[in-house]
Amino acid sequence: MPPSSAGSVLRGAARGQRRDLVAASVLVAGHQLSEAAVPVVVGIVIDLAVSTGDVSALLRWSTAVVGVFLVLATSAYGGYWLTVRAEKQGAHEIRLDVTRRVLDPAGGAPGRSGEQVSLAGSDADRAGLVSAAVVTAVAALAALVGGAVVLVSASLLLGLVVLAGVPLVLVASRLLAGPLVGRAEAEQETLATATGVATDLVTGLRVIKGIGAEEAAGETYRRASRTALGARLAAVRFEGGYTAATGVITGLFLVVVAWLGGRLALDGTISVGELVAAVGLAQFLIGPLERLTEVGPLLAGARGSAHRVAALLGSPPAVRAGTAVLPADPAGALRVGGVDVAAGEHVGVVTLSAADAAALLDVLARDRDPGGGAGLDGPVTLDGVDLADVDLDEARRAVLVDRHDATLFEGTVGANTGTDPAVLAAAGADEVLDALPGGLDAELTERGRTLSGGQRQRLVLARALAAHAPVLVLHDPTTAVDAATEHRIADGLARLRAGRTTLLLTSSPALLARCRRVLLVEDGAVVAAGTHAELTGDPRYRAAVLS
Repeated sequence: MPPSSAGSVLRGAARGQRRDLVAASVLVAGHQLSEAAVPVVVGIVIDLAVSTGDVSALLRWSTAVVGVFLVLATSAYGGYWLTVRAEKQGAHEIRLDVTRRVLDPAGGAPGRSGEQVSLAGSDADRAGLVSAAVVTAVAALAALVGGAVVLVSASLLLGLVVLAGVPLVLVASRLLAGPLVGRAEAEQETLATATGVATDLVTGLRVIKGIGAEEAAGETYRRASRTALGARLAAVRFEGGYTAATGVITGLFLVVVAWLGGRLALDGTISVGELVAAVGLAQFLIGPLERLTEVGPLLAGARGSAHRVAALLGSPPAVRAGTAVLPADPAGALRVGGVDVAAGEHVGVVTLSAADAAALLDVLARDRDPGGGAGLDGPVTLDGVDLADVDLDEARRAVLVDRHDATLFEGTVGANTGTDPAVLAAAGADEVLDALPGGLDAELTERGRTLSGGQRQRLVLARALAAHAPVLVLHDPTTAVDAATEHRIADGLARLRAGRTTLLLTSSPALLARCRRVLLVEDGAVVAAGTHAELTGDPRYRAAVLS
């Protein structure tokens, strides 16, 4: 069952790494207690060895100091390594869950692709920080309890002063950090603006060069970059002031502790070694307490991202997944709502609105369930089997929908299109191969960005044809090619797909003229049917196809 809340996402991330989290918490707590033990052991050395001049005691306790540092270093290395591993592994598991949901054949993942990438990237990483929050909290509490016990056991008065003063120092530091947070946010905003300008310029570089706007584009980026630099310098000035101010506050606090401890030492209430331990612990305890207060914001950020992840993982599927099985080699008789397409028929579909085309493509591709109407948005059957009852992958293999905005993948041309010469010729892709160094072995960049629109369109068409699907649905496959190439592709499609069911959603006269039948669709219903030549007398068809 998918997580239904931010809490369940975070609990799942932590639960999956519980072995590492337990070990990391023990080791990091050991590291913090070892750090707290350093001033205590140094104080003991002063009292039992330095003050008495006992050389053997000095050697014994010096060895103890070395042992404390060995424990400190070992536990720190192992504990923080396990913490990072638990954090990254938890984020990885969340990322896999997000990816599985986005790639779920049943669809329905909300948001644009960029938002989904953000969920699988930065949001997964932030949600994974729950592991770091758990370890930080356990270790900080262990250090605070251990330090408090030592201080109070040495001197109740000194212990209470230190335990009361540490939070006050921390609160003062937090108040000083307020303006710093605002500066940091402003810096991030200006940096994001500069990054966005740079991304837009790189993406639209061809257009910018085409209209001769390089100088204007460069000036736009320079302004954004200067603004980001100014914000960064302002933030640095505040950071420097903050560091100096907190240093003064911490120093004053330690002066008070040292003065009080010195008075107690002069009175004989505590020893010199206990005074050294108290001052050292006072300075040390600021760190664990500060880390403990950071756990709240850390968890808040993790919870915010986990909430977004939970919303995605808990989103309902777009389509109902069936379990029925189609025949091994479907004949291809298609029924969409109340419209029949015979097996092997070559049918054109002209829609009077983009919404009609999108709805028909979604239903045929099983990206959403039919609306149940009597028109082309109604139930879809293949050879009498309702595709809503068929396994999604099998239904999509049998009825292959090639959308107008389909993209190529990074790799060789052959890996994208296959190597069948008949398929390549039918799609007009053979001419593309002749123009590419290496032909089928030519490497394509992401989405085939280095190709022209017409070249990409022909390679995408070749990939669709290479599947030899029982039913092939093509959406505007020739909008980016010239008229001569379009006629050649129309002839090639008719020959290659002879005997196999083909639906062409297009307004191309060249493609429609080679269809056995053309359907004119308005508001989800077929309002006219006939050959291309017969329909040219209909003003609606003529406006959509011939204008």
